[in-house]
Amino acid sequence: MLAYLSIGILALLLTGIPVAIVLFLLAFGIDQFFSFFPLMRALGQNLWSAADSFLLIAIPLFVLMGEIIVRAGIAERAYRAMDHWLSWLPGGLLHANVMTSMLFSATSGSSVATAATISTVALPQGDKLGYHPKLFCGSIAAGGTLGILIPPSINLIVYGFLTETSIPKLFVAGLLPGLALTGLFMLTAILFCVFKPSLGGPRSHSSWPERLRHLKFLLPLLILFIAIVGSIYTGWATPTEAAAIGVVVALVLAAFNRRLDWRMLTEALDNTVRTTSMILFIMLAASFLNFALASAGLSNQLTQLLTQLDLSPMALLLCVLALLVILGFFIETLSMMVITLPIIAPLLFAAGFDKVWFGVVMILFVEMALITPPVGLNLYIVQASRRGKPFSDVVTGTLPFIAAMLVMAVLLILFPGIALWLPNSL
Repeated sequence: MLAYLSIGILALLLTGIPVAIVLFLLAFGIDQFFSFFPLMRALGQNLWSAADSFLLIAIPLFVLMGEIIVRAGIAERAYRAMDHWLSWLPGGLLHANVMTSMLFSATSGSSVATAATISTVALPQGDKLGYHPKLFCGSIAAGGTLGILIPPSINLIVYGFLTETSIPKLFVAGLLPGLALTGLFMLTAILFCVFKPSLGGPRSHSSWPERLRHLKFLLPLLILFIAIVGSIYTGWATPTEAAAIGVVVALVLAAFNRRLDWRMLTEALDNTVRTTSMILFIMLAASFLNFALASAGLSNQLTQLLTQLDLSPMALLLCVLALLVILGFFIETLSMMVITLPIIAPLLFAAGFDKVWFGVVMILFVEMALITPPVGLNLYIVQASRRGKPFSDVVTGTLPFIAAMLVMAVLLILFPGIALWLPNSL
């Protein structure tokens, strides 16, 4: 059955069939050839049970909040503020790209929305000032990945849903690694621009009055972050209720910026429906596939296989992470999560690895998949804003930041407290 699953996934994905349909087809094949019971009779009940979760309402709410923030011009103003504060560092605007992505991540919960927004704002400025295109584009693509590690994160919600892990703990566990990864990205840019200044661009030195005057443009993102994360950890709201609070605050901020009108709301709602439908369709298909795999005894087969191999917990973890790296080259990130988690998560948890810690580690490798070709989505998001310039620039520019992610992964393995200290303290 393992061979059927592996060959089936690759063959169907290569045909261009949507991922959700691929998952359903694999489940139907398991029902026909490997199951002793008629699994199709449980399809309706399984889909209803998977969809009947209050937690899932948070997904469209966070997507809608990000859409409103993009159209309210808040990200563009935050980028200008970061430019005034950080452009004196070696690398100049590269640091504004990373830091603005980090701040926007703390409100949108989406890497795609972050990369698209920062690309639109930053690329014209980079071209105007003569920045080297490779590292500049790489900093935008890599910075955009922070959207699924720093809370609130749609992917962390999906992980928590699939593994029955506390969403608040996952949110707070991702905070310190997200900030540390932001620092590693900035350190990477500094090192490359110190040893080869041509990779950066002109460094500007804004006056302190000018910097202080632009601080007000960072307040909307700070207000949103406090409203969402603060309401969760003070006990005022669940993650789903906090998402609704975030939408309300985003609407107020949009109205304050005089960007709230029917056209903006219509566009935001339209994109929210499209994105949410895609996410939930994949999750429902994955739920039925997981049910089919469990019914056919795949979990028992994997357990027996690994018992025979007699792998140590660390060797098992390294094998799983290597698998995630390989799959990240070929499979879209959300799909990779819902396909692999039902198989690898029980094995790792049985080996003694913490659920919350592994959630952060997995999201880090999912981030890596966003900037590795041929299906790294952030690469294409950035390239779409470059109007015909070489795609190789974007791919090459992300390589130093992929190395920074691997360093972060090693740190998380050696020092699990980076992810666990904050949730354990709270």
